[in-house]
Amino acid sequence: MKIVKVGLIGFGTVGTGVARLLLTQKDRIARQCGREVRLVKIVDTELEKQRDIVVPEGMLTADYRQVLADPEISVVVQLIGGTGAERKIMLEMLRAGKNIVTANKALLATHGVEIFRTARENGCTVAFEAAVAGGIPIIAAISESLAANEIRGIQAILNGTCNFILSRMEKEGSDYASALAEAQRRGFAEANPDLDVAGKDATQKIAILSRIAFGVKASWEEILREGITRVSAEDFHHAKSQGYTIRLIAEARRTKNQTVAISVGPAWVKLGAQLAAVDGAYNAVSVEGDAVGHLFFYGPGAGEMPTASAVVADVIDTILGRTAITFRTLNLWDEKAVSGLKLAGAESIRGEFYLRFPGVKAEAEKDIYGVLAKHGISVTHFAEKGDFALLTEDVSEAVLSAALEMIPEKAVKMRILK
Repeated sequence: MKIVKVGLIGFGTVGTGVARLLLTQKDRIARQCGREVRLVKIVDTELEKQRDIVVPEGMLTADYRQVLADPEISVVVQLIGGTGAERKIMLEMLRAGKNIVTANKALLATHGVEIFRTARENGCTVAFEAAVAGGIPIIAAISESLAANEIRGIQAILNGTCNFILSRMEKEGSDYASALAEAQRRGFAEANPDLDVAGKDATQKIAILSRIAFGVKASWEEILREGITRVSAEDFHHAKSQGYTIRLIAEARRTKNQTVAISVGPAWVKLGAQLAAVDGAYNAVSVEGDAVGHLFFYGPGAGEMPTASAVVADVIDTILGRTAITFRTLNLWDEKAVSGLKLAGAESIRGEFYLRFPGVKAEAEKDIYGVLAKHGISVTHFAEKGDFALLTEDVSEAVLSAALEMIPEKAVKMRILK
């Protein structure tokens, strides 16, 4: 049986899961591939770290160049995060003729054009199912299974850390700080959680999905983004009183003028809706196609084995040549390909909004009404107790943001999903 040799760069949580599958499920993987898939080298800087897996002697190294210099390693699984040295290593591997499997969404969202161009120039492929939604096969679903459809819209919960925090706040009535502390104790949040709670991680993921679904050529930094750090127990109380809960929603939708409106932020989601029922650290993606209608994908968005499952599936697809077919056909991140849709401005993001103005004194309420009225925004006073809160009628994000900039008190803002 032919042997395919694999190198693994990154031996953290997901890397451990990938090594576990490749080392202990050789027969199963061989049946899928029709050849033996042999993990021969693992690269990680923490050589003395205790892990609950034993690897063969000599397999673990701190020098990625041992993978780079081995001509027999044809597939490299790169599971290190970041966009600095990680970019350099990936480009070197591609230039050496090695196919890449990665879960690094920040790298793809930031340097996708360069990475995919380098892969094409060197006859290589990049597979990245695990970069979005962990174990949910959403990349394959949109790029392959739904190829007969024009994708109209995507609504998704793409960050397990935020969803865990918001779920705890909903169920326990706790404040944000307490829910974050619990997420950190349980390993769902980093010591510095900014990438997650500021909405950056979810924005990078919806940028990748939008690139695949719509061909949108936009940097993730251009996407309208709001995190969850200002969400309070009071917001949940108000939402529940109207039959809603709160989730961090990443959305991309075609507009009437053939652009794509993309945004990430906390939103009111109707109780009973599928996204409202997504609990804990789980992810979910709702996709609307013109032929198939609505589809809903749900599952673990992170974790050792769910993400490792997606990674190893990409390894198998790469070995069988399925990745190469998709890679050539889709022309992902190819600036020479037929131009995709453009990113819509904030004027294309519309809806009703919930606004809360923490600490506003009674005498300032009239001024807030006045500013909103000058911008043509109709509102109703909402809260009987607590902070001054309003509900708007249908308005564009652009008009509402312009009005809020004229108000000294910074509002907590959430779109209401109907």
